[in-house]
Amino acid sequence: MLAGMCRNIRVLYNFQPPTTETEIRAAALQYVRKVSGLNAPSAADQEAFDRAVAEVAASTERLLGVLKARAPVRTREGEQAKGRARWAARKLRQV
Repeated sequence: MLAGMCRNIRVLYNFQPPTTETEIRAAALQYVRKVSGLNAPSAADQEAFDRAVAEVAASTERLLGVLKARAPVRTREGEQAKGRARWAARKLRQV
């Protein structure tokens, strides 16, 4: 059973300004690193690793392009503030 999403993988949907190709590729790279267990693949695995990142990025772009938002648009600043609040709450629980 999965406990929850990795905290390093960010929400990319429903942002103003819209999510960039760079952000999508960074998320795809993070995902492939996570599932492969490799931060940097060997030369023998580099082609497969790069292809996986490209495929995940392309799938993510297609998904983001067809979703229909019902929630208010997110801003990066608002998401950062929420993250800081979650971090502060975790720190308080540790005390």
